[in-house]
Amino acid sequence: MPQTLQQMRFNCARARERMAQARAEKWAFGAFNLDDEATLKAVAQAAQKKQAPVLVEVSHGEVTDIGINNVRDLVDNFKAEYGVEIYVNLDHSPSVEAAKDGIEAGFEFIHIDISQANHDATREEIIAKTREVVEYAKLTGAIVEAEERYFMGSSTLHKEAIDYEEVKKYMTKPEEAVDFVAQTGIDTFAAQVGNLHGKYPVPKILDLELLQRIREAIDTNISLHGGSGTPGHYFRDAVQIGVTKVNINSDMRFAYRQALEKVLQEDPDEISVAKLVTKEVVPAVQAVVESKLDDFASAGKAQP
Repeated sequence: MPQTLQQMRFNCARARERMAQARAEKWAFGAFNLDDEATLKAVAQAAQKKQAPVLVEVSHGEVTDIGINNVRDLVDNFKAEYGVEIYVNLDHSPSVEAAKDGIEAGFEFIHIDISQANHDATREEIIAKTREVVEYAKLTGAIVEAEERYFMGSSTLHKEAIDYEEVKKYMTKPEEAVDFVAQTGIDTFAAQVGNLHGKYPVPKILDLELLQRIREAIDTNISLHGGSGTPGHYFRDAVQIGVTKVNINSDMRFAYRQALEKVLQEDPDEISVAKLVTKEVVPAVQAVVESKLDDFASAGKAQP
């Protein structure tokens, strides 16, 4: 059932207050991808067990598959059933129009990523379209996030090593972050400090010194994309520096795939795959989410 504009504004205002609390109290929201009902259940159960506030997020592909209003309704239903504090993030929205759809659907968090659709988009184009979304988000008070340029990697299982010389070319320059925030008016800046999308055969290495300089340079929320495959100590340090949102996707999908393959091999005659998913996949994904909530210091911070 669609939310009223009043409900949307209330939820967005609360989300905004909670992000400010996270920064003041040194913890971060985990933003976990919603691929299907099983992953949503895993996130909700982890949030309930850990008494942690969470975001669930959908990319443009997932919105196309599930339906933007269906996502809103699913999350609201699970929120009521499990009694958890949960918000919705539109992740890597590739256009102004798609971002506006998320705002109108009542998503509390909107990530506009013009470089997603066009890796060669100019800085001027990214700023102009981001600013347009920031202006439109005033309708509900949704929290708008963006980054200056294309973010490396993809949400999948990579077999190649990480080329850190290439990664360094995309890392955030604090002075450029200051200008980008000033020109766009965004609420959340997606920093690049060695984080990149996807799961790699080697652990990721974050430049925490650079993260600290970014934190000192801008007064917005800071998010870290590409959190999968990152040793937990980096997250624990990052939240102390002032990161308030960390995205996790590939770690969940990897656990999902491994658990599903295992249970299919163990029970090859079971044709109700949904039973197997409930039995093995949901707990496996839930365990991943729980471990991240501990790393983000958000366990025990929920306010349903």
